[in-house]
Amino acid sequence: MPEVFVAGAAMTRFGKHMERSSRELVEEVVTAVLKHAELQPGDIDACYVGNAVSGLMTGQESIRGQVVLRNTGLLGVPIVNVENACASSSTALYLGRQAIASGEHERVLVLGYEKLYDEDRQKSFRAFNASMDLDEMRRRFPKGGEGRSVFMDLYASFSEQAPASGAGPDVEALGMVSVKNHHHGALNPLSQFREEVSLEDVLSSRQIAGPLTLLMCSPLSDGAAALVLSSRPPAGRPVRIAASVLASGRGDDRSRPDAVTRAAGLAYEKAGLGPDDLDVVELHDATAIAELQLYEELRLCGPGEAQRLVLDRETWLGGRLPVNPSGGLLARGHPIGATGAAQVVELSWQLQGRCDQRQVPEARVALAQNGGGWIGTDAAACAVHVLVS
Repeated sequence: MPEVFVAGAAMTRFGKHMERSSRELVEEVVTAVLKHAELQPGDIDACYVGNAVSGLMTGQESIRGQVVLRNTGLLGVPIVNVENACASSSTALYLGRQAIASGEHERVLVLGYEKLYDEDRQKSFRAFNASMDLDEMRRRFPKGGEGRSVFMDLYASFSEQAPASGAGPDVEALGMVSVKNHHHGALNPLSQFREEVSLEDVLSSRQIAGPLTLLMCSPLSDGAAALVLSSRPPAGRPVRIAASVLASGRGDDRSRPDAVTRAAGLAYEKAGLGPDDLDVVELHDATAIAELQLYEELRLCGPGEAQRLVLDRETWLGGRLPVNPSGGLLARGHPIGATGAAQVVELSWQLQGRCDQRQVPEARVALAQNGGGWIGTDAAACAVHVLVS
């Protein structure tokens, strides 16, 4: 079976791009990723395009990838449109890797993009909320969608449920997740937010739901990210995708492990590696609560140890295992259809030593975890990728 390498990686700056269209953001990132890969459009065999809510935001459905790629020179090859909530582009990456590993293609482009900012903010929140079973959303959160994403209410409810390891996270630990990720984001020129914040800033920002304040929640974002995958190792320090796993959630069946636990376990098995081998991680910190939960679900620590990791600065740059050196969703931003690809862009750059002030020294093994949507008791989708150099 052919190995699969990241031959090119690029992303736009994430943020509020009211004056730019999805097509413009995509054209910028496609030009950049082909340049990085030293390829022309004619060298690409297929495109896998992740987008979550363009239909709800603009009305463009069905052929989203063909529309945004119209002027890139890539029309004519197979274009696969992928929609899987916040895991749309990580799902596209899963499919693109399969296409190469099977021998069907030699080079594919994986793209994720999203435009979430709109003059009508209610439209943006309705688009976010559509990543839940709407009947369930109305039942659980009867006031859901009134000026915010119900996902913040969902994450806040997790803090009220004492996990098997003990009580939920304390407010200081939640605040320090945000302080850490904004510190990292300040070092990333492509982050949406590039200012440091203090613990006082985080705790005094506007309350959103339960213990969550504004600075503990991921923002609305616009942006695009792209990867070129190849069966041929590129020049320089090659980055190989050692494992690519996609899982759907357990729904209402609490007797089964959650999607993150299952996907991560299988990814470690396929890569022949374990959590102790990791040098750097990008994970789906949609809220500060989510990051702490994921430490345990990814087996980055034992039960009850998640708070210690952030309070003792083990997951900060310079610590034992830096998590979200890009700034994560909290600071880099969260254009939902682009997030999964952006995580792998960051990790590819880390493994190639291209991250300047936020570089993790001698990083050789990396893990990306990206979740999407919610149904019942679990994420609707979860993708985990392990990269090695």
